Amino acid sequence: MKLELREITEQRVRIKRDLPPAILGLDGLSQYRVVDAVSLDLQVSKDGSKYWLGGQIDALLKIECGRCLDMFEFKVKIDIDLLYLPLSDDKEDSDVLVEESDLRAAYYQDEQIDLAQLVMEQFQLAMPMKPLCRDGCQGLCVMCGGNKNFESCQCVESWEDPRLSGLKSLLEQ
Repeated sequence: MKLELREITEQRVRIKRDLPPAILGLDGLSQYRVVDAVSLDLQVSKDGSKYWLGGQIDALLKIECGRCLDMFEFKVKIDIDLLYLPLSDDKEDSDVLVEESDLRAAYYQDEQIDLAQLVMEQFQLAMPMKPLCRDGCQGLCVMCGGNKNFESCQCVESWEDPRLSGLKSLLEQ
């Protein structure tokens, strides 16, 4: 879904859109799945060829727990504060010092901003490094692979290195 910048005639415009999950084009290639429509509430400010987007993205994602591998729902509420510049303003120097303000800049071309791309980038940035279905998730048993949150197994998780068995016999003496 594209935001047509030619249609923005006022200096400040509020845009509210709901993006259906199918438009994001994830097709199972991502670490998350969008459960419901993604809600965009953006304020677009125009300054010549520069566009500032501020607002919020709300979505409900389904992601995999890093311990037990079960899927769980993850509510995302992302604040947006991005400056869009025309792609021609992008400098192709490889030895450029990256300033703090450069981290909030993005580029558009053909007088369009791809909102689906914006949403997917923000989802990637909002993902936790190790998502957990709950704080007390016990994960999987390393021996039998059972989910410790729902079943208790009788596996012995202690492991002894067979290379050190000779030393262990010395301790017993």
